[in-house]
Amino acid sequence: MRHRKIKGEMPFLDHLEELRWRILWSIIAVVVGSIIGFALVYYFNVLELLVMPIREAYDDPDLKLIFLSPADPFFVTLRLAIYGGFLMAFPILVYHTWSFLSPALEQTEKRAIVPALYLGLLLFIAGVALAYFAALPVTLEFFKAFLTDSLEGTLEINATLGFIVKMLFAFGAVFELPIVILALSLMGLVTPSFLRTKRRHAVVLITVLASFITPGDAITLTIMMMFPLVLLYEFGIFLSAGVYRRREKAERELEANPEPPAGAVERQ
Repeated sequence: MRHRKIKGEMPFLDHLEELRWRILWSIIAVVVGSIIGFALVYYFNVLELLVMPIREAYDDPDLKLIFLSPADPFFVTLRLAIYGGFLMAFPILVYHTWSFLSPALEQTEKRAIVPALYLGLLLFIAGVALAYFAALPVTLEFFKAFLTDSLEGTLEINATLGFIVKMLFAFGAVFELPIVILALSLMGLVTPSFLRTKRRHAVVLITVLASFITPGDAITLTIMMMFPLVLLYEFGIFLSAGVYRRREKAERELEANPEPPAGAVERQ
């Protein structure tokens, strides 16, 4: 197995120093994004958007969530602002992640990883949108069916919004499947042929995962979770195949022209 020599190698302590600064700038980006997110959540009433599906599920346009502490409304707003801060800081997090990892990647891998990271943001948003507009209403109706005359519910703000946000983020996270496959392919841990041969096993795992994330009947699972995840798995195979095609092309070019380009200098 051929071992490639990484150009521009840095001492270990320099790597740690670079990592420290990149983590620091990433934290600052999240803090600034959270401050902006706090203003957006407060002035644009994002809380109302999260309560709306509950009102529709319970057929009560005047439904309001209760809180048990005077500080609860503030901390709920703060948590929503932090979630928004992570999303707004995502481009900066991508930049620092790419800048730190890029010296260890081949040129073809560098060109593939950055668009993939931004694609991950779009997939996350798509998963959240699917959860909000399709899965969440069905899930609320499913749980509502278990109400009886002997039960009287009180919707508390932390528990209720915690359930909604966890569901939105769960859908967003599972929609990152193609990016996970791409990362594993870049590291050489999976191959397109391996993914194709394990397709049936993947479908079984997707079914189990969908049954946990989306309560309801089999049709709901198929339409809202299983079918999109199967498509995303196939898309991950496509991305993995692209990685190995680029890698094989680069190896063929290296074998055909093993000498470095004129004027190229390797740092020791």
